[in-house]
Amino acid sequence: MDGDGDGAAEPEERSSSPGGGGPGAGGRKPKVVIIMGPTGSGKSRLAIDLAAHLPVEVVSADSMQVYRGLDVLTNKVPLDEQQGVPHHLLGTVSPNVEFTAKAFRDSAVPLIDEILSRNNLPVIVGGTNYYIQALVSLFLLDDSLDHMDDGHLGDEHDDCEVDFNRDRNALTFDRLKDIDPVAAQRIHPNNQRKINQYLNLYAQSGLLPSELFQGTTLENWGRIENSKYDCCFICVDACLPVLDRYVEDRVNCMVEAGLLNEVYDIYCPNSDCTRGLRQAIGVREFEDFLRVYIADVGDSETSCSHDEYRLKENTGLTLASLPTNQLKVLLQEAIDKFKLNTRRLVRRQKRRIRRLQTLFGWNIHYVDATEAISSQSEDSWIKQVVQPSLQCVRSFYEDRVTIMPNVEAPKSSATEFLQRNLWTQYICKACGDRVLRGAHEWEQHKQGRAHRKRTARLRKSLNRGLVTAVEQER
Repeated sequence: MDGDGDGAAEPEERSSSPGGGGPGAGGRKPKVVIIMGPTGSGKSRLAIDLAAHLPVEVVSADSMQVYRGLDVLTNKVPLDEQQGVPHHLLGTVSPNVEFTAKAFRDSAVPLIDEILSRNNLPVIVGGTNYYIQALVSLFLLDDSLDHMDDGHLGDEHDDCEVDFNRDRNALTFDRLKDIDPVAAQRIHPNNQRKINQYLNLYAQSGLLPSELFQGTTLENWGRIENSKYDCCFICVDACLPVLDRYVEDRVNCMVEAGLLNEVYDIYCPNSDCTRGLRQAIGVREFEDFLRVYIADVGDSETSCSHDEYRLKENTGLTLASLPTNQLKVLLQEAIDKFKLNTRRLVRRQKRRIRRLQTLFGWNIHYVDATEAISSQSEDSWIKQVVQPSLQCVRSFYEDRVTIMPNVEAPKSSATEFLQRNLWTQYICKACGDRVLRGAHEWEQHKQGRAHRKRTARLRKSLNRGLVTAVEQER
C-alpha cells in the first residue's frame, strides 16, 4: 500500500541543499521532482523513502486525497507512516468544492516556492496527471483559458458513464450538441462533469470548445520546454496482473479498516457525484447497498437500535450482521464494482503517462516495482525502486543527465496526426459498435487484448460461413 514501509535500511546524512548550491540557485529554473504512476504502485512510499537521503517535502497531486474526509477510501498516508516528512495539500480542501487543475496549480506554486526557500526538495506525488500537467506546462497560465481545466487528455474521472439523472443529463447534453456538435461527439452523454465544463467555457469565453481544444490545447497542454520548473519525472510502475492483485487486496483491507463507515457518513441520496469528494471511486459503488440498508434498518421491527446496526469495521462482521440476504448480495456487488473501477483507473493512468511521453516528449524515468509488490520484499523495493530513483534525483541535481524533454517531440508526426484526428469518431463493429473518440484512442483500442480476441473470433466465424456456403454450392 502506498505509504507503507520504513524506508531504506541505512539512512544517509541529509545534505542541506541537494546537488550543491541549493534548488533554483544561480538564476536557473527551480528544480522539482515529480513522482508519477498508477494507483497502487508505491508513489507515496517512494517519496517518504527518498526523504531518508534528501531534505524532501511532499506536495500531493491526487485529486481525491486533497479533500478532507474519506481517509481510508482515498488511501491517504497516515500521519504515523509519514515518518516526519512534511506533506502538503493532503486533506486540506473542503469536500464539497470542486478543486480544479487551476486551483491545484495556484495552491502548489506558492508551496513549492516556500519549500525551495527552505533549501528543501519539492517532490510532487500523485496519480492525477492533469494536475501535474497544469503545474509544469504553460497551459492555464493564461487567465482566458482558466476553465479548460482538463484539456484534451482528460482527467481520471472523465470516462465515467454512470447515469445518475438521465433526464438532466439528456437536457444538458442536447444543449451542448446544439452549441458545439463536434465537442459533444468527443464525450460520453452521461459525463455531466465534462458537459458542464464545456458549457461554462462557451458561456464565459464565447468560444467553441472544439475549436479552442484543437488549437491551443494540443499545442500547450503538456508541452513543458518553457515550463517554470526544471522537472525530473519518475514513474513507479508495475505489470498489470500484479497491480490488479494488489488493488483487490487493498480494497479488502480498506473495507476491514472502516471504509463502509466512511461511505455511510458521506452518503446522501440524490447527491451530486460530479463535484468534490463524492467523485471518488468507491462512493457511488456503494449507493445501492446503502439505500437498501438504511431503508431495511428503518423498517426493522427488532429491538436493535439504528446505531446497533451501524456498519462494523470488519467486513466479516458486517456481512454476518446484515439483516437480509439481499443486503449481503448488494454489499458484495459494491465491493466488486469498487475493485473493477479501480482496475480501470490503473489502466487509464498508465495510458495517460504513455501519452505524455509519446506525444509531448516528457523524459520519464521508469522504475519497476513489479517484483517488490508481488513478493512484498523490502530488499527488492530498496534495490529496484528506491536506489534507482535516488540515483536519478542526484544526477538531476548535479546536472549530469538531461531531464527536460526533446523540444522537437511535440512537432512529431504522431502529434500532428493526433491533431488532425483529435475529434474524429470511430465505431468498432467487432466490439458491439463501441464508440472511440480520437485517433489515439482508436489505435489504443485496436491494440487491446479484448478487441483482438473479438476480431479473431469474428474472422473465424466468417471463414466458417464461407466454407459452409461453398459446400452448399457443391
